[in-house]
Amino acid sequence: MSNLEISPISNELSHQEILRYSRHLLLPEVGLGGQKKLKAAAILVVGTGGLGSPAAMYLAAAGVGRIGLVDYDVVEITNLQRQII
Repeated sequence: MSNLEISPISNELSHQEILRYSRHLLLPEVGLGGQKKLKAAAILVVGTGGLGSPAAMYLAAAGVGRIGLVDYDVVEITNLQRQII
């Protein structure tokens, strides 16, 4: 086991993040508070095949702060069509 230190993520949105997520900020269901919660969130995606890969991609695009990926499969020619990340 390594001694991996994970630094805390600031809850505040930078100017760049405000520009990037401006459409989310306009939605009453998300707004500034919701985007800050997404930035502070940590998610573990188990399985990075046909469902996990796009889910992780969209979670990252939505602004989730930390995303972990776990998959015990081996990338092979027969499963490349499912690999998008």
